[in-house]
Parts: sequence; C-alpha cells; structure tokens
Amino acid sequence: MASMENIVSLCKRRGFLFQSSEIYGGLQGFWDYGPLGVELKRNLKDAWWSDMITAHNELITHAGAPGPFEMVGLDSTIIMHPQIWKCSGHYDMFHDYMVDCRESKKRYRHDQVRGRWVSHKDAKVFVTTLAEAEEEQAEIERRALKLFKLRPKDADGLTYDGPSTTLDKVDDFDKVLGPDAKEVGTLTPPREFNLMFKTTIGALGGEDDYAFLRPETAQGIFVNFKNVLDSSRVALPFGIGQIGKSFRNEITPRNFTFRSREFEQMEIEFFCHPAQSQQWYQYWRDRRLAWYQTLGLARESLLMREHHVDELAHYSVGTADIEYAFPFLAPGQYGELEGIAHRGDFDLRSHMEGKLDPSTNPMVVEKDEFGKPKHRGSGRDLTYRDEATGEKFVPHVIEPSAGADRGVLAFLCEAYQEDEAPDENGQMKSRLVMKLHPRLAPIKAAVFPLVKKDGMPELAQEIYGELKQDMNVYYDEKGAVGRRYRRQDEAGTPYCITVDGDSLNDKTVTLRDRDSLEQTRIKISELHAEIKRRIHA
Repeated sequence: MASMENIVSLCKRRGFLFQSSEIYGGLQGFWDYGPLGVELKRNLKDAWWSDMITAHNELITHAGAPGPFEMVGLDSTIIMHPQIWKCSGHYDMFHDYMVDCRESKKRYRHDQVRGRWVSHKDAKVFVTTLAEAEEEQAEIERRALKLFKLRPKDADGLTYDGPSTTLDKVDDFDKVLGPDAKEVGTLTPPREFNLMFKTTIGALGGEDDYAFLRPETAQGIFVNFKNVLDSSRVALPFGIGQIGKSFRNEITPRNFTFRSREFEQMEIEFFCHPAQSQQWYQYWRDRRLAWYQTLGLARESLLMREHHVDELAHYSVGTADIEYAFPFLAPGQYGELEGIAHRGDFDLRSHMEGKLDPSTNPMVVEKDEFGKPKHRGSGRDLTYRDEATGEKFVPHVIEPSAGADRGVLAFLCEAYQEDEAPDENGQMKSRLVMKLHPRLAPIKAAVFPLVKKDGMPELAQEIYGELKQDMNVYYDEKGAVGRRYRRQDEAGTPYCITVDGDSLNDKTVTLRDRDSLEQTRIKISELHAEIKRRIHA
C-alpha cells in the first residue's frame, strides 16, 4: 500500500482534495473536494443510495435476511430543536477529554496522545509524540535522548517499560513530557470538551436562541419516525436512509480527511420487532461488509471488530465496526470505516420519555400542575402497532452508519498503485494508476483522436457528445496518446477510446482497459452499451 504522503500529493495534484481556505493558510479539520473528488464522492453516495434504498426489492427476501423488508429515504435539517440533543444524550455525554500544554500553549485530545515510559538511571518519564505510527518509536527515542541530555550513541542506556500506549492510561502527569514540550509536567489535567458546534437562531441571539449543528444525522430520522410511518404506509420491518452533513468540533482533527470537523454520513435506521433484532443486527453486519468488497476494498484490508462491553455507547446493546487498514496506521492496525449499532429502543423511548402501561400497553405521560409533561421528551407516542396481530411495542433499531469521507479516503488508498505499462513508443515504463471500481471512477471514459487532423477530432467530439449525455466523459487531444493514457490512469478513468484513421472507414474505435491494458476494437454503434455493461459488470 502507498504512503499517505504519496496519496495526499496525488489528491492535490489531480484535483481530488484541497485544504479548505488554502490561500488564507487553511482551516484545520476542513477539506474541499476538487473536480475529480466531488465526482468520486458523489458516485460513492449514489452507489450507497441505489444499493441500499432505491434499488431495494421489498418483495423478495435478501440472502441472510430474516424476511422481506422495505426501505425509504429522508433528508432532515442540519439545525433542529435543541431539546433533541438533550433527549439523545449528546448535550450531556457527547464529549472528549482534552489536555493543554502550559509550555507550548497547544491543545490535545487526551486519548490520542501516544507515548512510552522511558527510564535512564533513576529517572522515569512518559515520553509522548504526535509522530505517525511507523515513526513513533524513533521519535520517542530522539525526544528521550534530548530530555536526558544524551547522544544518539548512548541510546542503549535507555530502558522502556511495556509497549506504547495513550495518555489516558497515565495517572501521574508530573512525569509526562508533552508532545511539543521541552520540560516534564507541563500538561494540564484532562477536562471535558463538548463536541457540538453551537449557533444561534434569530436576530436577538440570547440564551434561549441557542441551537446546535447536528453531530449526526440519526436523530432527524428518529424524530420523523411517525411522520414516515403515517405518510409512507410502510410496515415493520423497514429502514429509513439518509445522507447528509454532520459537524463535530474535534479537538485535534488529523490524518487527512479521516477525522474532520465537517463530514458527510450515510446512515440507515432500521426498525424491527424486538424479538428479531439480533437477527437483523447480524444481517446488516454481513451485508455492509460485503458491500465494500463489491466496490473494490480487499477483504484482507478489512476487519469486523465487535465492541467490548466497556466500549459501548450509552444507547448501544451491541456495536461492530467495519475497519480498514489505512496507510497512516501501523501494520496490523485498523481505523473505523463504518459502525453497525444495535441501539435497542433507546432513541424512540428517549424522544417519547413516557411510560408504557404493561396491562394495555398505551403510553402514559405524567403532567405537572400546569398541564405540561414532566419529562424532557416530546410526549408523543412513538410506539408501533402491528395491524395483523394488534401488538403494540417500541421498535428496536439497527443502525449501519458509514462516513462518506472516510469511504472516499479508503477507496483512494486502495486504488493507488504503481505498475508498468507501455509508453507511446511501446517501451514498458512505470506508471501511477488509480484502480477505482468503474462505478466509483470520477471519469468513466476518455475520448482521444489519434492526431488532430484528417477528420479524427470531429468524429471523436461526436462520440464524446453522445457519451456525455449519460456519463462523465473527458475529451483530450493534446500530446502523445501514451501520455494521455497516463493522465487518465492517474485520474482513475477505467476506459479510454481512441479514434484513428481506420475509424472513419470502418466505424470502429479502440477501447483500452485501464487495469488489464487490453485494447479491443469495437463498433461505435455498440460503444455506449459496452461501457455501461463493463461499469456494472
């Protein structure tokens, strides 16, 4: 797998990703998608929406599913009633711990600062670093030598206690050398930091006007549960899908787009009977893992990790993460790509905040002397009634939640390869190629006239115009064909079409495959259908 340095360089050079506000020095944790990047991200979201929502056949039972089910979509607002975040637990519990350095004046997330206990003679210090995983040990050794005033040749005089670990495993901060500090004991005790972005609604801007940018898209689905149920006439089991922006005020955004302050989520809230929830949980785990493989992520680069009971969120009955071996991690380590959570009935109950009468099962809402509900929820009945059996219950929820930006990053990392291909003179030379799945590729095909004369550009432009009606196609007539091929290889374009002298007579063109390098002669009249077939093969 390529290094992150090479991937980041390609992303900027070819227009996949740019640092936000770069001409003003950039804004940490925010990224802009360039011409190729915006197409790649849109294709990923379109593939997810099609495969999960619009192309879903509710009349058949999918492999591994307990039975048939329905899927619908939603697009909720970014700013919602602030009480939603109180009921969901975000206002009280959605926080990280941060530490400040009194010497460097920098701030760090408590659980992201790594280091090792290092001893020299009678002194023992926890030496920290922010270096990438593969450089971590070398940087810890360099900083320890400098702290103890030793030369590199004296490195054998250092002893290490145990493997590297995070700062949240350390109790004595007086013995910690901060990541950018020269002295020991400069870090403050950890304190809570709420991750939600606060804003105001209206012109007055008083305390009663506070609101928040949503930290997740899920709550917009939960508060619309009854609206969807009543308007769509869906019946359990069914899922509601949503793609949208979320915002988290991360203390230390890092690793390119992996941890950002503004990001896009692709989420499903799947509502089912409590008795079947474990079966649906297993189904969605298996299906979502398989989806990434069908679009090109290697199985050996993916990991399904079940959360230990100590890791579970306050709402979770069980959670499994689909993780990917990102290049910025050490060998054998994985980063979260998608989480599949069994949320039980926590969310709907939280937004009701009433009591169910066990004898008749209606919701009972207690009120104060002024006739107002004595709870923080909406007071609305969000239970479900099965028309066939008459049973009334609060559905359980299975939530497959994927990050579109992390997905794009994973597919970019997987696609980046270096191999050999013939140049314009037929000589084998190294090439950089982005082997993106054709469904995800920003440009589906590129059209080249072999030379800029003899009617070839006119025919190539005609082919380009016809294909452009149905897919993103690129036209290029500048430079040798070999160089044009390489430019498209770097962009991830799966097919190149060359119009030559014979094309004017026999109405055929050369179709070149990016991965196999195979060149096929094909009729112009069959070109569109053939490319579509290959994209969806």
